[in-house]
Amino acid sequence: MLRAADTIAKSDTGRQRRENEDSALAQAPVFVVADGMGGAQAGEVASQIAVEAFAQGLPDSGTAEQRLVSRAQEANRRIFDVSRSERERAGMGTTLTAAYLDDSTLTIAHVGDSRAYLFRGGSLRRLTQDHSLVDELVRRGKLTEEQAAEHPQRSIITRALGPEPEVEVDTWTYPVRAGDVLMLCSDGLTSMVSEERVEEILASSDSLKAAAQGLIDEANAAGGRDNITVVLFRVEDVEGGVDGVVDQPTMVGAPAVARSASGATGASGVSKAEPAPRIRAGRHSGEAAVTSGVVRERRHLLRRHKAVAALIAVVIVLALIIAGGYLATRNLYFIGTNANGIVTIYRGLPYDLPAGIHLYETFYVSGVPASLVPPDRRSAVFNNDLRSESDAAGIVRALELGQLAK
Repeated sequence: MLRAADTIAKSDTGRQRRENEDSALAQAPVFVVADGMGGAQAGEVASQIAVEAFAQGLPDSGTAEQRLVSRAQEANRRIFDVSRSERERAGMGTTLTAAYLDDSTLTIAHVGDSRAYLFRGGSLRRLTQDHSLVDELVRRGKLTEEQAAEHPQRSIITRALGPEPEVEVDTWTYPVRAGDVLMLCSDGLTSMVSEERVEEILASSDSLKAAAQGLIDEANAAGGRDNITVVLFRVEDVEGGVDGVVDQPTMVGAPAVARSASGATGASGVSKAEPAPRIRAGRHSGEAAVTSGVVRERRHLLRRHKAVAALIAVVIVLALIIAGGYLATRNLYFIGTNANGIVTIYRGLPYDLPAGIHLYETFYVSGVPASLVPPDRRSAVFNNDLRSESDAAGIVRALELGQLAK
């Protein structure tokens, strides 16, 4: 059975920040690093909320990944609610990298650009993928690693806890063994110190405490542009169980969402029978007279049939017009933003029909927040002008490279 030993958590404000917005938790078997954003008070509050959600332990039910995600989503809701209710904390958020050590595996839940690493046999291996603008562009083949290192928006993250009511959490489960060293850290370390240098410091340090301090000193020596937080622990094997190390998670119940279908009672399509038409005997043999009510009913039915036929004809004509227009817009594009404020290329026309029908569809999501478009270029980019595919793609490509022409 495995447990965490030699656990150490250290955090430093850095050389260029006045406040420390990072928070960390080292409470075996749960470990967390959170890097807050949104200003000194707001960022600090957001990261603390995230850590507090995990400090109460994990829910009892579900897999390790499900239990971590449950806490991450709970933290996201808390941060979002506070940001909506307190004006000075509007828009706050935090990254999250949380780890849970089980009998023989390490499970990670991750949002943002803090990171988790495995140090084994003298080699360092990254266990998470950044949710950042430059990493997204590198994964898509839009940027090289060298271009990403110098990109003007390299600090922009594309996912965090708090800005939205729901968040997507990435999870992984890795096998671990005795002797492994695990490290969680904020980007205040990795943005200043290369992974090769981190590996060297871990390999040459006499203890995890010395390694944590050495990593922070190295980041500060490189400029210390951000807060620096490091959590380290070594995995060891305990024969026959772990005395004194017990995971006692607190179950936090969420209100059950009851889905019910209610059927409204009403007309079944069968109505009361109307009196049969009255027929009067005429003065001549075989002569019959139909009452005026029957005549009116027939006229009413005839008018209804004509109206229905006309409506069907109108619907068919409109459908043909819409279909023809839709096909004609396959080569038309415009640039806008999606629901998350990300610059997006749309194909079609920038209009909506009644009942929520769009005359456009998403063609390409760039990953560049609209807030990063130069103010003097926003009216030229987001003007709903119809463009060719190459024209729209050229503008967005320039945005991705931080090279939008004046």
